[in-house]
Amino acid sequence: MNNELKPVAPFVLGLVAGIFILLGSVVMSLFASGNPIMAMSGLGGMGMMGNMMSGTVTGFNSVMVVMMGDSFAFKFVGLAAGALVILGSVMLYNRPFESQTWSAVIVSFSLISIVGAMGGFMVGLTIGVLGGIFGLVWKPATSSQILGPHRQD
Repeated sequence: MNNELKPVAPFVLGLVAGIFILLGSVVMSLFASGNPIMAMSGLGGMGMMGNMMSGTVTGFNSVMVVMMGDSFAFKFVGLAAGALVILGSVMLYNRPFESQTWSAVIVSFSLISIVGAMGGFMVGLTIGVLGGIFGLVWKPATSSQILGPHRQD
């Protein structure tokens, strides 16, 4: 099948968005679980500025724990959203005749990712919504567009 008959740009954007969403979910889970590396506990050895930064990061970590509630449900939503955005992108590429359905999956789960994955650092959310919209408006090229104009002498 020719590349003109497949939605390549929405596929690539959705794939990148899904990866960002998965990464955002993992980072958010690490913050919520109080991972000492992610909490930047080593900043305290940097003098007064380090102590101020350490307090700020600790406060942010506490907000993350409260927001996520150290709940399995939020972690699951983030991971599932990232996986479903990637699945939607792959299915969009493999089944271009169902582009409306798979593009809607990409947009929906990119938006849902804000809950459990910070929207993939907001980058995944933005790219996913753009890729999904591109997939929604994508139409396969017609045969005259593929072959180009031909002369009749």
